[in-house]
Amino acid sequence: MKTENPITPVFGTDEEARVAPKYEMPEGMMPGEVAYQIVHDEAMLDGNSRLNLATFVTTWMDDYARKVMTENMDKNMIDKTEYPQTAEIERRCVNILAKLWNSPEKPYCTGTSTVGSSEACMLGGIAALKRWQKRRKAKGLPIDKPNFIISTCMQVVWEKFAIYWDVEMRMIPVTAEKITLDPQDVVKACDENTICVVPIQGVTITGLNDNVKEINDALDKLNTEKGWEICIHVDAATGGFIHPFIDPETIWDFRLKWVLSISTSGHKFGLVYPGVGWVVWKDKQYLPEEMNFAVNYLGANIPSISINFSRPGNQVLAQYYQFMRLGKEGYKKVQQNCLNVCLYLKEQLKKMGIFEFFSNDMPNPLFIWKLKDDPNRKWTLYDLSDALHVEGWQVPAYTMPKAMEDVIIMRVVVRQGTGFDLADLLMEDIKRCVNQLDALKEPTNSALMWAKKEPQKPRGFNHSR
Repeated sequence: MKTENPITPVFGTDEEARVAPKYEMPEGMMPGEVAYQIVHDEAMLDGNSRLNLATFVTTWMDDYARKVMTENMDKNMIDKTEYPQTAEIERRCVNILAKLWNSPEKPYCTGTSTVGSSEACMLGGIAALKRWQKRRKAKGLPIDKPNFIISTCMQVVWEKFAIYWDVEMRMIPVTAEKITLDPQDVVKACDENTICVVPIQGVTITGLNDNVKEINDALDKLNTEKGWEICIHVDAATGGFIHPFIDPETIWDFRLKWVLSISTSGHKFGLVYPGVGWVVWKDKQYLPEEMNFAVNYLGANIPSISINFSRPGNQVLAQYYQFMRLGKEGYKKVQQNCLNVCLYLKEQLKKMGIFEFFSNDMPNPLFIWKLKDDPNRKWTLYDLSDALHVEGWQVPAYTMPKAMEDVIIMRVVVRQGTGFDLADLLMEDIKRCVNQLDALKEPTNSALMWAKKEPQKPRGFNHSR
């Protein structure tokens, strides 16, 4: 029945009174406020991003940062002739990061913004591959069997790199005894076809750091003995914005001989909404010429390093805003507060007496834990994760990678905007959920499946870059 006099501008209209098609475009138009309300209402069914302790991605920025992003969301990052100042600000950001990572290059450093650190990792890997191929061709050697070394705790982009570019991925297992990438295991896995080693600063699964200096020193000895040039690309998606402010004395960056490229994620602890990443090379000589495209676009030759072409420029401007707004002092305060909240949560969980932790170290604002063995327990961490999800929290449960896949863990990531009050609320819900699970008379489906060695798939685990 047609509504002649709608009671409200939205909920009394004919358009709102019928179901909109879901998988095909409507035949006609509808008022903007109605279309907005439909999308808005469906988005309400998503989880609350502030309560998502699975993701690394920034979920809070101040009003001025939001304003910068809104005012510039229509700018195409690639169109540097029309938006030259955005291009200049990108160059400033590259130089700011390069200097934080102790780049020796002057006056301008070599790097680019990317859609996220996955693209940044891909570019670092491609550059290492191209350099290796060039050296091999110059010596008349085959280039058909390249490989790279990384731990089993790697992020999925490295699997993609291996498949897309036909490079063997040699994974070093992480174990309870060797919870990070072991330098001697790295050396044993290397050969003349190894294009690079990829240590991680802020391992997605554990939150720990691979020891880049020890890996560099081991590679330096190997390269000297064999006459090789196996380099390091540091995947610093998390640690790239933690190390310079929290532990600047730790040597992991361009101060090391074989670290030739570093990638990071601006939309993680760079404190910018998604999606922006960064990759920087030690010197322009390490960026192969064939990767630096000059594109004739809108009347000018546009330099382009990134894989993606058109993308919004507002994240780059927001990154620069954060650099100017916070400075080194502000970044240090934000990152230290995140670490403090993380330490507080860990201590509160430890007091419950039912959890075990894999390391006393917490170099980044995230940590993992597992349940202590108890044959009478009728639930698993998967059940605790589900129970917390009902309360609105997203705290992932998943298994460790190969060689430790029989261990279920949970992980918390603390980002800007997660303070002690939220931490207390989370702990209240964890304690209540644990009490409810302990009161169960029969094992949960998850516990039964695990007893049969049929582990469930991870739920809520975010590999987001």
